[in-house]
Amino acid sequence: MSKAAGADAKFIVVKRKTRLEELLVRYNTVQQAKFYIERLGADFGDYWLENEVYQHAVSLAISELEQQGRVQVLDREHVQSFLFGDQDIVIAIGPDGLVAGTLKYLDRQPLIGVNPEPQRWDGVLLPFTVGDLRLLIPEVLRGKRRVQPVTLAMAQINNGQCLYGVNDLFIGRKTHVSARYEIKLEEHAEQQSSSGIIVSTALGASGWLRSVLAGAAGIVSSATRQPLMLTPEDLDAAEKQEIGRLDWSANSLYFTVREPFPSRTTAASIVFGQINGQRKLRITSQMPDDGVIFSDGVENDFLNFHSGLEATIGPADRQGHLIV
Repeated sequence: MSKAAGADAKFIVVKRKTRLEELLVRYNTVQQAKFYIERLGADFGDYWLENEVYQHAVSLAISELEQQGRVQVLDREHVQSFLFGDQDIVIAIGPDGLVAGTLKYLDRQPLIGVNPEPQRWDGVLLPFTVGDLRLLIPEVLRGKRRVQPVTLAMAQINNGQCLYGVNDLFIGRKTHVSARYEIKLEEHAEQQSSSGIIVSTALGASGWLRSVLAGAAGIVSSATRQPLMLTPEDLDAAEKQEIGRLDWSANSLYFTVREPFPSRTTAASIVFGQINGQRKLRITSQMPDDGVIFSDGVENDFLNFHSGLEATIGPADRQGHLIV
């Protein structure tokens, strides 16, 4: 495609700070950052190499996209407040967390995940490299690439606020003390005290949810005195057989309660299940302070969830769109 043919296209390139750039914010100079890392016994050369490779990938991507339309570069920390245009095409240059963190702020705009360094990042959400953009972008502009819908999780609070999650939502306390709340699923409700609730999408089921289920399986096997050693290979096999079958676009989510504590005033029977558009989870906070709902493991992307507030949690009212 010629530049004229794609002149009306607008590409938003989302990038992030590398580890080296984050160190420079803290220590001001490369020399001071190098001294800090090497004093800890770590390899500063790896920080330097990662930064060089990433910056090169971003520069190449921008150069390629400029041949096919207008380009705007957006830092990760500004995504939340950025107003994306209806016709924008968004390119997030890895890792996976950057793709997830961008997807939840889009509304029908297609998102392309680019892996800047395949030797470093697994890239579940990064099917493309910078070298693929030359042929990929014309196909996207012509509508010839498959779009994978992705169901998001949404927490809607009765004060009008809402929060989206691409991988998962967490409901609990900022601190490590127990969270207190009432949980309701259909007609069944109970008071609970726990380490919090995780609500996972099908896309995120191989992450936090997987680790919680692996821990629960180990506890059960220990309690029954039947040795069970879960290796990474075992978990990979389980994921391929069960979690790997989940449809990212399915209108359903999974929830699990972490470390529920049964007592005279609290119960632990609603601890795991599936929710959907008709069968939603309702949680009423009993936490005077530090109650939060945060998404995708990012603690600074949160809503306050203090006593008296009620959250209704289910699939979001919109889906993400990944180019695959």
